[in-house]
Amino acid sequence: MLFFIDTANLDHIREAAELGILDGVTTNPSLMAKEGISGEKEILKHYRTICEIVGEGRDVSAEVISTDFNGMVAEGKKLAEVHENIVVKVPMIKDGVKAIAHFTEIGIRTNCTLVFSAGQAILAAKAGATYVSPFIGRIDDISWDGMQLIEDIYKIYDITGYETAILAASIRNPLHIVQAAKAGADVVTCPLSAILGLLNHPLTDIGLEKFLADYKKVNG
Repeated sequence: MLFFIDTANLDHIREAAELGILDGVTTNPSLMAKEGISGEKEILKHYRTICEIVGEGRDVSAEVISTDFNGMVAEGKKLAEVHENIVVKVPMIKDGVKAIAHFTEIGIRTNCTLVFSAGQAILAAKAGATYVSPFIGRIDDISWDGMQLIEDIYKIYDITGYETAILAASIRNPLHIVQAAKAGADVVTCPLSAILGLLNHPLTDIGLEKFLADYKKVNG
């Protein structure tokens, strides 16, 4: 399973990269705004910087703002020109599916975002999306089972042979990461805090403390 970090914060991206487990980055307009990045020129520059930090061969999802076919195509082409790592993130709407199919025809990779049902995931895969992003946390927020959706999509893709990768998004905590892996997600994207949370276990702390105490007894 691949680990993407869901942020536009360069320090968080660098920290994840230095940890040695970073496979890519996902971003969106809200995350850009959170970092004070605005204006087309600055946003494109920020995307390029992210691509340079993560290095060659690691995908960076960059989201279009338009909701009409022509607008998404124009924006997507401009984003794809920024860096070879860029994957164009497109919303799961009618014109979004059309745009994904068009991008597939011309060789631009895509990430279909805001997916909340297996039916939507089927459409995204049929259109040729590189990634499909079910929003696990938001599904849980309305008292449905986000992980069941991952399992359903995994089963459908396995049966049909669709090659679209399942990118579990809206990950809220370390447990979500583990559950997504068990459910068949190819990728998880989450904040740095969720990734670092996987490091923590009280027995690890207790064991390390004991090892160091024993070493001190023997070696002074």
